Amino acid sequence: MKLSDYTPQTIFIGLLAAFVGFTSSFAVVLQGLRGVGASEAEAASGLMAASIAMGLCGIWLSIRTRQPISVAWSTPGAALLASSVAVAGGFSAAVGAFLICGLLIVLCGVWRPFERAVSAIPNALANALLAGILLSLCLAPFKAVAFDPLLGLPIILAWIVGGWFNRFLGIPAALLAFCLVVGVGVDIPSDWRDTLQQSLIPNPLLVWPSFSVEAFFGIALPLFIVTMASQNVPGIAVLKANQYQPKVGPLLTSTGAFSIFGAPFGAHAVNLAAITAAMLAGEEAGPDQTKRYTAAIICGIGYLLLGLFAGLTTAFVGLAPAILIEAVAGLALIAAFSASSVQAFSEPATRPAAAVTFLASASGMSIWGISGAFWGLIGGGLMLALTQRGVFKSTAPDRDKT
Repeated sequence: MKLSDYTPQTIFIGLLAAFVGFTSSFAVVLQGLRGVGASEAEAASGLMAASIAMGLCGIWLSIRTRQPISVAWSTPGAALLASSVAVAGGFSAAVGAFLICGLLIVLCGVWRPFERAVSAIPNALANALLAGILLSLCLAPFKAVAFDPLLGLPIILAWIVGGWFNRFLGIPAALLAFCLVVGVGVDIPSDWRDTLQQSLIPNPLLVWPSFSVEAFFGIALPLFIVTMASQNVPGIAVLKANQYQPKVGPLLTSTGAFSIFGAPFGAHAVNLAAITAAMLAGEEAGPDQTKRYTAAIICGIGYLLLGLFAGLTTAFVGLAPAILIEAVAGLALIAAFSASSVQAFSEPATRPAAAVTFLASASGMSIWGISGAFWGLIGGGLMLALTQRGVFKSTAPDRDKT
């Protein structure tokens, strides 16, 4: 690792990715931990532990592989927990289930057939999945304008003006505009400072785990399936879409190990990221593909700081409408969405399969708690197999000749 690999661009996009990754879903994590019996203090400890675990894991993997490996907590897993009920044994049993989930992820990482299956994902489907995942966020800037023009429009205008001077200044300008509109245009509650002082730095709480059959089938197994299908598989596909070829096994074993590390302090699971991975692995992180790993290291450091000062972060972000945070992220991902869309639909023979993957990934659907990104890959793979066997035939080549 060379200091010359760090550039203002990689540092900024790394910090932005950490900010987006943390602030966009910390409320879901807190609610999920409460849903399986955590007290307020235990939920705060779990949030901090998860942020620190994913920060350390991202730093470790990025340094080791020299690739922009982005790690996140399992947002779909947290949503699953939020819809659950506390099992017998309370949060102690849930922590035991978190440990088992981490162990299952480690076992999946050392199982070679899984690695071969993930590595065989076609490039067109990987790009279509990435484009589908990014679509909703790329629409967020325009939704922010519809939500409140006085709050959303300055962010887009700042992005346009900054990008006019230099394409890499657009996102810093948008983030600055976000801070200004929050400071000027958002009402601050009178008791905000008191709340901030009381919860500035959460206290880490060690929870002794207990194990039960109910917690295994009610928490551990569903959390494992959702985390693998909705996060790890799409995360690897995003890296492939950006021309990286990571070894799947070590990535999974590392995320599983750090999940085990964070579980006794209340963290539910960490895994490979998809959206922040697109920010760190794309051109917005710099023109030199070999140096983008430094953006992931900076992102990991950002997660460490956000976890340690979770009270400050959540108090500030709580002042702003969530759509404004999504707007800044969406602007940062427009270039990635454009590039992945072109790659997904460039070959006429794979367009039907890519369309299925894209539409399912963008739909927001969820079946059995598993997101549309996974089902998009399954559906796209089936469509590709049927197309190759002549069951379906694309008319695109004929239109391209006219």
